[in-house]
Amino acid sequence: MAELATVARPYAEALFRVARAGDLAAWSNLVSELAQIGANPDVQAFSSNPNVTPAQLADTIASLVKAPLSAEAKNFIAMLAENGRIALLPEIGAQFHALANALVGSADAQIDSAFDISATQLQALVATLEKKFGRKLNPTVTVDPSLIGGVRVVVGDEVLDTSVRAKLQQMQIALTA
Repeated sequence: MAELATVARPYAEALFRVARAGDLAAWSNLVSELAQIGANPDVQAFSSNPNVTPAQLADTIASLVKAPLSAEAKNFIAMLAENGRIALLPEIGAQFHALANALVGSADAQIDSAFDISATQLQALVATLEKKFGRKLNPTVTVDPSLIGGVRVVVGDEVLDTSVRAKLQQMQIALTA
């Protein structure tokens, strides 16, 4: 959703500036946790309840965070609650991590494989992909049996699909054209 991304961008950028001045790794973990909390359907329903005050919402979200919160983190949560922006937490998290990755010259890579990938295979695959994409990759692997064979890799807005399913779809298009 473009409008969510547009509204979330200033929050993510401001949070990133605060994180760069402090402990970026700790903030990154906190933002990941907040994104998961914000994506929870129960939290979304609770945040949209008109009987819940922004202070109650902020306190509830703060209580769901495992790590102790700094004053800046509590203020951030309170500001989002006050402005009715708790639903933006997943998008803020995604944009925050994109900024953090850009800072260190890396990118997140979603790797979908038809079968389980061993640690050795993953290392070799990531090394090859890092050469292809020209940056360090942070892989996340999921198994998708519908691929039949091969892998599908998404890095940012780039997609590398070497799955059997994709090749079959290409053949079908070529034969019906």
